[in-house]
Amino acid sequence: MKYILVTGANGGMGRATADLFVKRGFRVFALDKTPCSAPTGVIPLQTDITDTESVDAAFSQVCKETDELCGIIHLAGMYMLDSLVEMAPSDFEKIFRVNLGGVFLINRAFRPLLKNGSSVIIVTSELAPRDPLPFTGIYGITKTALDKYAYSLRMELQLSGINVSVLRAGAVDTGMLDESTKQLDSFCKKTVRYKVNAGRFRRIVDSFEARKIPSAKIAEKLFRIFSAKKPKFAYSLNRNALLILFDALPSRMRFYIIRKILGSSDKNQKQRSIPNNKC
Repeated sequence: MKYILVTGANGGMGRATADLFVKRGFRVFALDKTPCSAPTGVIPLQTDITDTESVDAAFSQVCKETDELCGIIHLAGMYMLDSLVEMAPSDFEKIFRVNLGGVFLINRAFRPLLKNGSSVIIVTSELAPRDPLPFTGIYGITKTALDKYAYSLRMELQLSGINVSVLRAGAVDTGMLDESTKQLDSFCKKTVRYKVNAGRFRRIVDSFEARKIPSAKIAEKLFRIFSAKKPKFAYSLNRNALLILFDALPSRMRFYIIRKILGSSDKNQKQRSIPNNKC
């Protein structure tokens, strides 16, 4: 019997991935903080990937079933939209713990079960290789860090015959997109320092998320990566043409465009004067 481990298994992409691998003859250890349903072939493990004890407990449960994994697929993650100078320190730390720290803890714990020829696949984001956008920067920063972590991990694990790849996915039709809309509305209401034009900001976000693909497409792509004899390091899916074009512009022009688009719609509104603190 062939076993794989999937994190974020109760999300849309996680469920689709677990279901597809089961159909292809695998047994799937489905890790998620929230318990998930368990169809035949799926072994649910309630796990907080940011907690060492919880991860170690999951490892012990897996070892009762098998001493070898064919692969680990990382789909757990969180989205956050906020200002880098207004967000709570606890939120700043939390998104790094989930999007980067959780991957580190899982790989560290389950590495002994990965044999020569096995694979680790990490879903990052199409934002990972790009410069961050305003207010979604914290999410992009964590995904960029995750991408670099994966690159370093591939450098190391290749010495043991283990493949590491990233899937830089664009917008996927999951609950995370609904969450981004809620966070956008919340941010525009609560921000004190940035009285941005909420309507314009929403149109930017909506344009980046307009071309969504179903979770099943992610699952199919992950299975193809997993099945490749010599998998590449980086794969992409559903790249956004607007992001590609915007990222190709000189930095000075990108800064100018964002200032023009997100400036206040009230021409009579004067920019808040913030006094400089002098030593």
